[in-house]
Amino acid sequence: MLHINQGQHLKLITKTFVSLTHFKANRHLKLILPRTFAFTELRKTWFSTQPLLGNKNIILMGPPGAGKTTVGKIIGQKLDCVVIDVDNDILETTWNMTVAEKLKDVGNEQFLEEEGKALLNFNASGAVISLSGSNPMHEATMQHLKKNGIIVYLDVPVIDIINRLNLMKIDRIVGQNSGMPLKEILKYRKKFYKKWYDIRIFCEDGASTEVVADKVFDAVKRYRDVDSETFVSTRCKFRHPEERVTPKYFSDAVIEGLASDGGLFVPRKEFPKLSCLEWKSLVGATYVERAQVILERCIHPVDIPASRLGEMIETAYGENFACSKIAPVRHLSGNQFILELFHGPTGSFKDLSLQLMPHMFAHCIPRTCNYLILVATSGDTGSAVLNGFSRLTGSDKQRIAAVTFFPEDGISGFQKEQIIGSQKENGWAVGVKSDFDFCQTAIKKMFNDSDYTGFLTVEYGTALSSANSINWGRLLPQVIYHASAYLDLVNQGFISFGSQVDVCIPTGNFGNILSAVYAKMMGIPFRKFICASNQNHVLTDFIKTGLYDLRQRKLVQTFSPSIDILKSSNLERHLHFVTDRDGKLMTKLFHQLESQQHFQLEKILVEKLQQDFIADWCSEENCLAAINSTYHTSGYILDPHTAIAKVVADRVQDKTCPVILASTAHYSKFAPAIMQALKIKEINQTSSSQLCLLSSYNALPPPHEALLERTKQQDPKYHICAPDVNILKDHVETLIQTHFMKVF
Repeated sequence: MLHINQGQHLKLITKTFVSLTHFKANRHLKLILPRTFAFTELRKTWFSTQPLLGNKNIILMGPPGAGKTTVGKIIGQKLDCVVIDVDNDILETTWNMTVAEKLKDVGNEQFLEEEGKALLNFNASGAVISLSGSNPMHEATMQHLKKNGIIVYLDVPVIDIINRLNLMKIDRIVGQNSGMPLKEILKYRKKFYKKWYDIRIFCEDGASTEVVADKVFDAVKRYRDVDSETFVSTRCKFRHPEERVTPKYFSDAVIEGLASDGGLFVPRKEFPKLSCLEWKSLVGATYVERAQVILERCIHPVDIPASRLGEMIETAYGENFACSKIAPVRHLSGNQFILELFHGPTGSFKDLSLQLMPHMFAHCIPRTCNYLILVATSGDTGSAVLNGFSRLTGSDKQRIAAVTFFPEDGISGFQKEQIIGSQKENGWAVGVKSDFDFCQTAIKKMFNDSDYTGFLTVEYGTALSSANSINWGRLLPQVIYHASAYLDLVNQGFISFGSQVDVCIPTGNFGNILSAVYAKMMGIPFRKFICASNQNHVLTDFIKTGLYDLRQRKLVQTFSPSIDILKSSNLERHLHFVTDRDGKLMTKLFHQLESQQHFQLEKILVEKLQQDFIADWCSEENCLAAINSTYHTSGYILDPHTAIAKVVADRVQDKTCPVILASTAHYSKFAPAIMQALKIKEINQTSSSQLCLLSSYNALPPPHEALLERTKQQDPKYHICAPDVNILKDHVETLIQTHFMKVF
């Protein structure tokens, strides 16, 4: 058996590596053990395992022509360690013939088997190993190598690989004599690469091997340094990275939802930024490919390994979306473009997060506890949450359930039917005789009541969490579609990369527009963020004046119920950024809002806010008029929320660059408002007949089949509660008793 050991040379890179499984399990001890004890034990485990991990290998994987051998040599020189090229140093030495000769001699299937056997007898430590392009197709080989290696995937676009192979005059690779074109073979192999990698290096067109080698170094450093990507509360009193605070990780932010001090979790450091070349390489990519690149940069692999994250993304954005592009961009007229965010199973933009978030949540939570997700909805979130969590399978579905609280008389009739009809064996709808703000505040009070949450954990083995956009795991996936929309404009030839674009978003809880801000932080050149309000225009007033004032302001029910919100939770995250992470100020402002119903920003902060934001609001009359005029001029039916965005964009956007209007829901969900706007007389009909009538108009966008199917279903029973937090608490406990039936 061949064994190579030169572990000392990799100590600088690997000295703080830790087993992902062991580390993850210990991090979650804090949910069962006292917090301080849990973190003390975690650190003990971390440091005690360092000596065992100093001899890990860096294993470079990718298609032929990816540059593995050259990059491996550069890394080996920098580390002064052994560099092993599998083709030259193992296979050809073992076989006493070239790889090409062996392939010709034994054929594809036998070649893969013999290649795998050769590596099963090989061991190394502290080395840089460049695999062959076909090694990942042999399961036993990769399991053997992965035990002592960090697998780095050099992901090079297929067209670049083909060009390189032509220049290298390589006319045959494993699998090519099957009659399959080279391009298809390379695409086929990608599924094997995705299965095995720990780190992916996105190699954009034209990147030199030196640049790629530097990327590998940076990625490995990030991989081992779990404390480099922690989260803090917006109300954390420490403002500088060097100040000490108990670390919170992505998993913690997703599990806990709301910080213990009442603030919201945000990354302690700046958002990761993709280079211009990296973004350009994603112009022709699919939504799934874009999602994986973006999320890999934002989620540390200790929290969710990259290959597992890829599986989640492919599951989330698969057949459950009616459009293969997931979130397509459509030219409306002039400089305006519609970002269609309603092709998911429940017909709203919430699906873009809530088809993915449940899988991330299930991965992050410990196996020793049940979880009940509490959600407040102003219309669309409720059905999206129930649908998303109902798609969990096996034990995940048994130990994770969701309950959504909605204003009984504060959402559209169809939205209400959809929420009630989305109840499954692990999800329930609860109508509350109040408004959305009460529902959201009630949930926050439950989270912050340590006696109540502690009782549920001890008595029933059940913890509470959230799936509103206060939860980081819910907010983060929304960054993807904003970035993807910009890339689609480039791909369709409307702009070149680097051109500025405005975004206009109907805004209530501030999460959707905030995720566009995060896309800009990652390198997407958005210019202005236009906040479009309905008659509940507290955000518009705030952006214009710096005064957030709820005194004598009552919630108004409108045609756009999803933004009928007065207390905008995610605004706190952005103000935390604008104030240079001033947790003390956030605590002061939002405590004042709670106790006195208002707060005022300093002038300098208002000016800073207004550098990026414009805001205005739209009346009910103008909303209906926009729906009518847009339909008659372009044949496109806007839902009321999108109509508000259009009215505001028409009014405040300066027409010097394109503007993307976020279309947050399919118009079918608001049939009565649409029929009133289009002056259709048959308004007093059932939801089913209204949707069928609108479908007959042959307008754009086409009918939403999942919504049409919803009208054919009978609504199950649901619970209605008075607006009393204690009553809601009692109902939550009853649901836990009924569903989980588990006592610690």
